[in-house]
Parts: sequence; structure tokens; C-alpha cells
Amino acid sequence: MKRFTSDYLPALSVSVLTLILGAVGQTAQAASYGQRLCQKDADYICHKVQKGESWDSLFSDATEQDTVRRINRMNIDLSRGMVIAIPKDSDLTVMDASPFPKQINSSPTSQIIFDSSELAWGAYNPNGELVKWGPAAGGKDYCPDIHRSCKTVNGTFTVYRTKGEECVSSKFPVNKGGAPMPYCMFFHGGFALHGSPNVPGYNASHGCVRLFTEDAEWLNEEFVDVGRTKVTVRP
Repeated sequence: MKRFTSDYLPALSVSVLTLILGAVGQTAQAASYGQRLCQKDADYICHKVQKGESWDSLFSDATEQDTVRRINRMNIDLSRGMVIAIPKDSDLTVMDASPFPKQINSSPTSQIIFDSSELAWGAYNPNGELVKWGPAAGGKDYCPDIHRSCKTVNGTFTVYRTKGEECVSSKFPVNKGGAPMPYCMFFHGGFALHGSPNVPGYNASHGCVRLFTEDAEWLNEEFVDVGRTKVTVRP
């Protein structure tokens, strides 16, 4: 096997190097939130998923299952070898597990905070009270199909347009469009919060913020005030 040395590097094209570096970045990114959580927090145990195990087989109680999914920031199916975090306290509630403070300064408008490091969003009313929070997945470091970084833009913006269950992407898949974006809420150019069945426990999108679909529906129909609600994206 040829050694990957500096003598060999000049023979590689820029495009090949870009693909290699992108693949390396995605491999590093693939450690899920839950796996990192249970390795550093004594309040959680790490469970390695065995063959045949599923969310339903591990957690027959719907409320407990929902809490553990949200702690792990994922709504995808479990597969053998995955590591998930399970709280030692079986009475832990979703709000107990919130990565956001229950109270912040009041504001003239409602606001949604997305923290890309915590892989979570929090919805605050004008009084600064945390109303609800949930898992999210923002843009990843590198998107092979567009050959560049596709991280979610940082800053504070205003929701300027929403659509319902029928919302789809005009850009992705590349040169086709049509990717489902149910209950989309656009806050900056083509960046939007929207529902997805693929919130995997790490940042994985082309820049939009993926939410559990039921959360996107609630935000879209019950919380967001178009033209007023602020969206803050934190790195």
C-alpha cells in the first residue's frame, strides 16, 4: 500500500483532496450528541444498541421514549452499534433535561434560540419564559454535493415567511429541488427551521435547521408570529 506522505500529495488533485478532507470531517462529526453526553456526564449511562433493539423495545412508555429521544437529539431509527445516553433518573422530564435556562430577559417579541453546539432550540415568550425546547440539527461542516461548508448562518434574524406541511426545498437535491421541508419557517434568505424525520444527533443539513416534525408544526402554527418572532443562531 502506498504511504500517504508529503511526496505523494502533489500528485493528488485539489478536488480529490477536498473530498478526502470532507470525508474526514464528516467521520469526526458522526459521534452523536448522546454518545458524547453519556461519556462525560455521570447522570447518564451509555447503552450500545444491540441487534434487533429499537426505541419501542427499549422504552415501552411513550413519554419516557420521547424524553430519551430528545436527550439524544435524534428521531432516526436505532441501529446496531449506535451508542445512546439513558438517564439514570427514570423520572427525568423533558423540561428537566433542557439545555436552556427557564428564564431570560424579557423581549418585545417571542424568540427562538438555536444552539448548534447543543443541537437544540428553545422557544421563549416575550416575558422571557422558556415555553418549549427540542432537538435540532443544523448545517454540517462540509457538503460533498456543493463542495463547500454549509454551516447555518449565525446571528439574530426575523421569521419572514412560513409554509405548511407542503413546503419543499427549491435547491436540494442539487439541480432538482423538492426535498420535503414541512412546516418551514424562513428567517434569512434560504435558511429555515423545518420538520424532518432525519434529526440524527449531529449537525447534518445543508444549512437549514432540522427539527422533529411535530415540533416544527407546533412552532409554525402555535408560536411563530411572522414578521416579529426573532431567531437567534448560536455557533
